[in-house]
Amino acid sequence: MEFPFTAQIEQAMAALEEQQVKMAAAAKELEAATASVTSKDRLLTAVVGAQGQVVSLTFHTTAYRSMAPGELSKAIIDVLNTARADLGDRVAATMSGFSGLGETLAASMVGGTELDDLFAPLRQMRPGFADAAAAEARRKRDRQEEFRG
Repeated sequence: MEFPFTAQIEQAMAALEEQQVKMAAAAKELEAATASVTSKDRLLTAVVGAQGQVVSLTFHTTAYRSMAPGELSKAIIDVLNTARADLGDRVAATMSGFSGLGETLAASMVGGTELDDLFAPLRQMRPGFADAAAAEARRKRDRQEEFRG
C-alpha cells in the first residue's frame, strides 16, 4: 500500500540530498577561497583567506620606505579591508543560492504546510520530543518576559 504523500516525501528527500551536496561543495570552495587586492598606486597587494586572515602582504616598490607611518598604515588597512569586503561579497553571493531553504525545510517539518499531519507523528517519535517541546515553551515564555522588561 502506498501512502498518499509518498511521492512528495521522495521528491523532498531527493531535493534535500541535492541541496546537501551543493552546500558541501560551496563550503569546501569557500574554505579555500582567498581575495587579492592591489592598491590603486600599485604599491602593495594584500591577500586574505576565508576567515579574513592575512595570507600575504606584498610590496611591489620601495616607495613605502619614504611614506609617513600614518600614510602607510592607511594604505595597508585600505587594501586589507577591500580584500575582506570582496571575499565577503563572494561568500554572500554563494550563500544566496541557499536562501529560503532553511525556512522551507523548517516549515515542512514543524508546521506551515499541508504535510503537517503527516510529519506530526514522526516529530513526536523523535527522542527527547517532550523535553524539546517543554524547553521551547520555556524559551518562548522567557523571551516574552524579557520583552516585557
